[in-house]
Amino acid sequence: MKTLYVSQQGCYISLNGEMLLVKQGDTIHAQVQLPLTEQILLFGKSQVTTQAVRACLWRDIPIAYLSRMGYCYGRLMSIERGYRQLAHYQQQLVIGERLTAARAIVIAKLRNCRILMRRQRQRNRSKKLEKVLQSLDYLANQASQADSIEQLMGFEGAGAAQYFEVFGECLANSEFVFTQRTRRPPGNPVNAMLSFGYQILWNHLLALIELQGLDPYQASLHQGHERHAALASDLIEEFRAPLVDALVMWLVNRHIINELQDFFYKDGGCYLNESGRKKFLHAFVQRMEEEIQDEAGGKHPKWDLLNQQVKAYKQFVYNPSQGYHPYQNR
Repeated sequence: MKTLYVSQQGCYISLNGEMLLVKQGDTIHAQVQLPLTEQILLFGKSQVTTQAVRACLWRDIPIAYLSRMGYCYGRLMSIERGYRQLAHYQQQLVIGERLTAARAIVIAKLRNCRILMRRQRQRNRSKKLEKVLQSLDYLANQASQADSIEQLMGFEGAGAAQYFEVFGECLANSEFVFTQRTRRPPGNPVNAMLSFGYQILWNHLLALIELQGLDPYQASLHQGHERHAALASDLIEEFRAPLVDALVMWLVNRHIINELQDFFYKDGGCYLNESGRKKFLHAFVQRMEEEIQDEAGGKHPKWDLLNQQVKAYKQFVYNPSQGYHPYQNR
């Protein structure tokens, strides 16, 4: 199952039998088999015909509408989707059970950040990096003993701040300067790529959460409300460093992204333009289609990591005493 990305402006998706066609005028940019489509992400000013929308809803294929910068306006999904009994189980999780899952998520995030930075140590053996590695290890140990969500959020925030203090040292391309993480709006090209990548990943997780029948607004670490699908924000934490941050480093260090050609500035923020989004999405999809070997020796695309974690959280909801087992990068 694949995700259909439409990032080029002025396109429309139409239906031709069992095929979705991405067209711009008379030009066909892509053809995707409807039965093999998991979700559709539309960036900016592109459209979907009524016939294609109906076919997608009939097959439980959600459609997400995003701005060109990657912010999600909303989603179309089948009326058959619902959370029913599983949502009741989520609501019945007690504070201690949620805290157990939240601990596991924060520890996994801090350790995955540490693993990415430890790999960079081979190229950059600065004292500052060594100090951050020690700090991330310490904060992960402290998180394992946290007795409240507020404490966990404090450890997670401290770890993220220190991690991003040395993130810029891992970029071996003088065009790109990174001193701190800025979000709304992203202040420079590196922040633009991080924000865009996180938004893409978040939308993928949200689609998988809905496909598994979980309530995306019932979470363990983050607080959900009518405009925040907190469970997607929970599960993205363990994947930020290995899937998005590592990709951004690679795009910059391999000179695949160009600081002058692939970004634009608007209202005090920096964003990927059409060529930048195309490069980013191409590299993201390539990485996610790479096969990895599981403990049993089987091979699966990286996409399956996301689905495995959503299923792991679903098992935690059904059986909280077994705990939640997050993704740990190797």
